[in-house]
Amino acid sequence: MTERPLILLSNDDSINAAGLYASIEMLAPLGDLLVVAPDVPRSGASHALTVNDPVRLRKVKETEGLLIYTCSGTPADCVKIATGTLLKRPPDLTVAGINHGSNSSVSVIYSGTMGAAIEAAMSGIPAIGVSLCNHSPDADFSASIKYGRIIVEKVLKAGLPDKISLNVNVPDLQPEQIRGIKICRQNRGSWIEKFEHRHDSLTGEDLYSLTGFYRNEEPEADDTDETALENGYVSIVPIHVDMTAYGVIDTLKNSLEIY
Repeated sequence: MTERPLILLSNDDSINAAGLYASIEMLAPLGDLLVVAPDVPRSGASHALTVNDPVRLRKVKETEGLLIYTCSGTPADCVKIATGTLLKRPPDLTVAGINHGSNSSVSVIYSGTMGAAIEAAMSGIPAIGVSLCNHSPDADFSASIKYGRIIVEKVLKAGLPDKISLNVNVPDLQPEQIRGIKICRQNRGSWIEKFEHRHDSLTGEDLYSLTGFYRNEEPEADDTDETALENGYVSIVPIHVDMTAYGVIDTLKNSLEIY
């Protein structure tokens, strides 16, 4: 590795995902890359860790300025093992993605991509999760590469507040169709879940596949990530891990009579 910025890259769609190699293309001009990605898809892994089994690590490729490993663990495992065993110093930046599919609104809770970014931020490493609003394995990542690189360049120059990661989502548009970048808040919404039922005649078991749709609970809001994406903007939501509901502490003290 040279004296260029050192960037750690991971994802949740696996070492074979097109979005990972789009990320390498996005980041290669900006610094030296250490890639540690799951060996199989880990979408929806959130911040899960592997605690009962050893994690396997295998080198895939090494060229000047690029070192690629695959890991049997989760995205958060990838960040932990990279910073704990592979790197002699903390990276200047961690990037997770480019994810196949949006991680806006409440999806950030379930996202393995954002799990990796948040894990890095918890360790004091500036971190960005980048997602494209297209689930297709062969999606066009050109807009994500262009705007992701712009955001990464700015973060490398200016840094981020301590323990903060950025949740970046890119609309599924061509680069020239995107209207700009907006810093937003997370939209309030929820997934309305449905389960498709099948019966396995061989085992006698009932099988359920999770489906559903997203419900926007504040469609008139003009300052959220969902609104930005719907209007052709790249959205950036700053994320931190303190989930305390500060606004209801006094209410609970009074209603529960616990002081």
